[in-house]
Amino acid sequence: MTMEEKRPSGPQHLWLPYTQMKTTPPPLKAASTTGTRILLEDGRELVDGIASWWTACHGYNHPHIRAAVEKQLAILPHVMLGGLVHEQALTLARRLSDMLPGDLDHVFFSDSGSVAVEVAMKMAMQYWLNKGVRTRRKLLAFKGGYHGDTIATMAVCDPEEGMHALFTGVLPEHHVIDLNAEHIDAFLAVRADEIAAILIEPLVQGAGGMLFHDARLLQHLRRAAEKYDLLLIFDEIFTGFGRTGTLFACDAAEVTPDIITLGKGLTGGTLPLAATVASKKVFDAFWSDDPSHALMHGPTYMGNALACAAANASLDLFETEPRLLQAAEIGKQMGKELGRCIGLPGVKDVRVKGAIGVVELERIRDMNGLKKHLVEQGVWVRPFRNIVYLTPALTITKADLTMLTNAVVNVVRAGGF
Repeated sequence: MTMEEKRPSGPQHLWLPYTQMKTTPPPLKAASTTGTRILLEDGRELVDGIASWWTACHGYNHPHIRAAVEKQLAILPHVMLGGLVHEQALTLARRLSDMLPGDLDHVFFSDSGSVAVEVAMKMAMQYWLNKGVRTRRKLLAFKGGYHGDTIATMAVCDPEEGMHALFTGVLPEHHVIDLNAEHIDAFLAVRADEIAAILIEPLVQGAGGMLFHDARLLQHLRRAAEKYDLLLIFDEIFTGFGRTGTLFACDAAEVTPDIITLGKGLTGGTLPLAATVASKKVFDAFWSDDPSHALMHGPTYMGNALACAAANASLDLFETEPRLLQAAEIGKQMGKELGRCIGLPGVKDVRVKGAIGVVELERIRDMNGLKKHLVEQGVWVRPFRNIVYLTPALTITKADLTMLTNAVVNVVRAGGF
C-alpha cells in the first residue's frame, strides 16, 4: 500500500490551517451560506457561532454587500495602486479616517490582518529610522497576545502561548511581558530607549485565549507612551467593527493610538482586505524629499476594488442599521444563557464582552469529539485550547443565539471532553 493510499479520506491536495492533517477528521464541506446559517453538502444546516473567524458581522450573503461587489465587478475588479488609484479605495480611506478618532487619517491597505500588523511594525521602526534614531528597533508586546502568523508578527505573539513555540530562537527578538501596569512601568523605566512602539489588542486578546482587560489599562499605556515618547499601536483586527460593543475598542477607552490595524469585519466577511491607519505624526516622518524615507511596502492586491466596494457597503450597514445595539443585546443574552455554565464541573470561567461569549474550561481532552458533538447539535463552533467561545454575526436572531448557547451548555454539562 502506498503512502497516498494510507492517508485518510478528505482533501487530497488542500492543506488546511492550524491542522495536523494526519490526525484530524476530514473537514465538513460547505455548499452555501445565508444569514447566520451554513448549509453542508450532505444537507445538514448549521447555525454559525463564530461568523467565519469573526468576519461575517452582518451575516452571510447580505444583499447590499453582494450588490455592491457585483456592480464593481462589471466596472473595474482591480488595478494596481502603484501609480493608479480608483474611487472605491479613495472613498474607503476617507470614510475610515472620518470614523476613527483623532488624526488617524492616513490609510495603507493590505490583504490580511497579519500583513496589516506587519506594516504597522515596519512603520513604527522606520518612523524612528527616518528621524535619525537607530536604537529604537524593538516592540513591546504582551503575554496572551496574538498578532498574526507571518515571521514578523509571530515574533510579537506570546511565546508561551504554544501556537508558535516551535519557532522560539528563530524569530526576531522583541519584548513580550505581562499585561499589567506595574510590569509595564518597571520595564519602560529601564528599557524605553530601545522601544519603537507598544503593541496591544485593545480590550480583548483574541486567539491568545479570549482574555479581557479594561479600558483603564489602555489609558495607562497611552500615558506611558507619551511619557517615554513611544508610538502606540492598537491591533483591532479582531476587536474592530462592533465586536466589543463599540465601533472600535479604542472608542470605549477614549484613547487614540498612533497606528491602528483593521481587518476581518472590514468587508463583512466577503473578501480579504485589511488596513493600517497612521496618525499625521507618523505619516509626517515619511513625508520627505528623500526617497529612502518612503514606506517601501506594496501588496500586489492592496486596495483591491472589489474588496473596497464590499467594505464601503459594510460601512453603509453600520451607518444605517443598529449593529451596536444588536451587539449589546447579544451580550446580554449570552451573559444570561452562558451563565448556566458557572459552577459546572470543569468550568474555569465564563465571561462576556460585547458580542463575545467565552466559556473557559480547565482542559479539553478530546477536541475532535467536542467539535463533533457540537455539529450534531446543529451548530458550528470552533473551540481552541481550553476555550469554547461564541462570536456570532451581529444580525443573529435570538432563537439562533439560544441554539448556540444551548449547544455550548450541553457539551459542558456532558463532560468527557
